[in-house]
Amino acid sequence: MSSTPAEPSPAPAQPSPAPASAPAASASASASVESSPATVAPTVAPDPTDPAPTAPAAPRMPLAVYILGLSVFALGTSEFMLSGLLPPIAEDMGVSIPRAGLLISAFAVGMVVGAPLLAVATLRLPRKTTLIALITVFGIGQVAGALAPDYAVLFVSRVVSALACAGFWAVGAAVAIAMVPVGSRARAMAVMIGGLSIANVLGVPAGAFLGEHLGWRSAFWAVAVASAFALVGVLTRIPHIPLPAARPRLKNELGIYRDRQVLLSIAVTALAAGGVFCAFSYLAPLLTDVSGLGESWVSGVLALFGIGAVIGTTIGGRVADAHPFGVLLGGITASTVFLVALALLASSPAATIALAFLLGVSSFFTAPALNARMFNVAGAAPTLAGATTTAAFNLGNTSGPWLGGAVIDADLGYASTAWAGAAMTALGLAAVVLSLRLTRSESRVVARGTRPADLPARPADRDECASSR
Repeated sequence: MSSTPAEPSPAPAQPSPAPASAPAASASASASVESSPATVAPTVAPDPTDPAPTAPAAPRMPLAVYILGLSVFALGTSEFMLSGLLPPIAEDMGVSIPRAGLLISAFAVGMVVGAPLLAVATLRLPRKTTLIALITVFGIGQVAGALAPDYAVLFVSRVVSALACAGFWAVGAAVAIAMVPVGSRARAMAVMIGGLSIANVLGVPAGAFLGEHLGWRSAFWAVAVASAFALVGVLTRIPHIPLPAARPRLKNELGIYRDRQVLLSIAVTALAAGGVFCAFSYLAPLLTDVSGLGESWVSGVLALFGIGAVIGTTIGGRVADAHPFGVLLGGITASTVFLVALALLASSPAATIALAFLLGVSSFFTAPALNARMFNVAGAAPTLAGATTTAAFNLGNTSGPWLGGAVIDADLGYASTAWAGAAMTALGLAAVVLSLRLTRSESRVVARGTRPADLPARPADRDECASSR
């Protein structure tokens, strides 16, 4: 694989001006020249003293991608830490745990709305300037949450923080994708998602620990400090990226939503994420009220989920570029099985702890593939593709906790959140199967040379289809 990025655009929101077929055409022309009798070079016996040829090394991941991953650590900690803080927040604010759980949904709603909205609003703005502004607003939102005098102010602070978080994710993902070859997209996204994984290993359990010993507000202050460090990293390490010569056209970017594969990718992402977080959002009360564990166990189990997330992200990032559908089918199936097992075995502390770890592995194993798949099917609009993936994940993070709260309010118990989550992931699995069938059908159309005029060209589809066999 060439180490030159497949999309060498000067700006991350701008697709490569070179036609996608250029490399193939060049290779074809080269092959025809080499096969011509007039140009065949004489055969030369190899020198046995020459060193054996080595395969080209995989392209290095740019430092800026790792900086984005570190910034995502602060974002992810804020997004997920409430799963370990719901009981103290509910008690302090005088609300029920399901109502406190709406703070998780509020953040997710802000992400759903904010990702495409801010992606469109910042489409023609410098990428670095946009990232600086968004991480600053996010940090201010954390301070507002720490100082919130009542539930309403805390709710608003979560929405504002989510808007900034969504914008940072959308722009940051487009920057990361633009800096790597097509064959390394899942690896680049794995680095960014790795920030979320580390947030689950360190940030979320640390937030639960701070909430238990210093009060839940201390967790918000800690994220505000982490946001300040992220701001320094963006200021000093993210390069200035010039605006594209041809400004992106909003009409062209919005055209991706006419593609049924894009819509299926949105559905798969939302259902896969929503199913896991339907149960994960209420993991703390499930551990204490159903499994019978003490509150001191919550931070440790959340850390175990995070360790599983790191393992899942690492493995998924390494194999998703070559086997995207295999990762999606295997990972979502595993999540469904683990959620059913959690519903059946929630009263067993050992089983609940083990399943929390396994859910971390399975859910984050699919994350790089879900991100890369969206960029493959919506490559003509990279910034909006990143925003759409962010919105889709958080559509799941909105509907999942809401559904979990609904079954709890229906007096079905905390274990019922796992049943509800399994139903969501099962639907997501069905959507993956449908997407795979459509991909194979489109690939056969391309092979016969009868592609309809309105069927978008996606060179990655043929590779994805072949890798799924």
